[in-house]
Amino acid sequence: MAAAREIQARIKSIQDTMKITSAMYMISSSKLKKARKNLENTEPYFDGLQNTIARIVRHLPEIEHRFFETEEMTEKTDKKRGYIVITADKGLAGSYNHNVVKLTEECLKKGEKNLLFVVGELGREYFTRHKIPVDINFRYTVQDPGLTRARDISEKVLSMYEEGSLDEVYVIYTQSVNSMKVEARVQRLLPLQKAKFKMAVPVDVYVEDIRMVPSPENVLNNVVPGYVTGFIYGALVESFCSEQNARMMAMEAATENAEKMLRELKITFNRVRQGAITQEITEVIAGARAQKKKKQNRRMAAGRTQGSEPGKYGIGG
Repeated sequence: MAAAREIQARIKSIQDTMKITSAMYMISSSKLKKARKNLENTEPYFDGLQNTIARIVRHLPEIEHRFFETEEMTEKTDKKRGYIVITADKGLAGSYNHNVVKLTEECLKKGEKNLLFVVGELGREYFTRHKIPVDINFRYTVQDPGLTRARDISEKVLSMYEEGSLDEVYVIYTQSVNSMKVEARVQRLLPLQKAKFKMAVPVDVYVEDIRMVPSPENVLNNVVPGYVTGFIYGALVESFCSEQNARMMAMEAATENAEKMLRELKITFNRVRQGAITQEITEVIAGARAQKKKKQNRRMAAGRTQGSEPGKYGIGG
């Protein structure tokens, strides 16, 4: 029964693993619901900031500002690009982290003057291991995305952009396409493109007049940093939701594979046990037959012995 004991030990090991994967699935599900609720609660405010920028662009299409792309910026060849890369702090989330770092490597090949800002422990470990310099490490976990962290990132990036250390700023994060699919994407954050804020207004719709005090430039100086913070916060939450979604799918697949392995192992165990029982029954029957044959041989030997003995009364007695 050595083989049966080995199969039982493996079954117990898989059952213990199933408990872990099932628990991780439930934890990720809970975190996903909480993060989505936080994002929904803050979306109206940042949507309002985006609409404010769109209104300014609609009324002043020729406005020039350091936060908006100019023809000179477009024609510049040796651009200094900054990449905010959002990864996870831990694995067991399928290809979530792999897709982000591979997309980052593709973006880094587009130019030589690149600055890398990494959020997430696995991203830092990967780039350090592959000797890719990381310029700024945001040393906090990505497990609880919040506005404070988003403001910290946006302040550093905006400061470097305004002083000329960066010409363009990109965010590389993961977005949930649907409940079954997540994909890594890269989005340019700075400079802003006016075309993305222009909204077509129907002819029969009244367009309000607005007055910006003290000036449109000052209004943009206050609105755009909030918009940048909101975008980064949204990317942090989207990445966190995508990580939990990817981990849920990975843990669900792991649990299903474990169940399949358990079914196969139980069938194998039953066959081994049935074979062992059959062998024991065969051995018992064989032993019984041997004992029966042995008794028969003894009776036959005793009968032959009695038949060959001389009579009690001899001839001529």
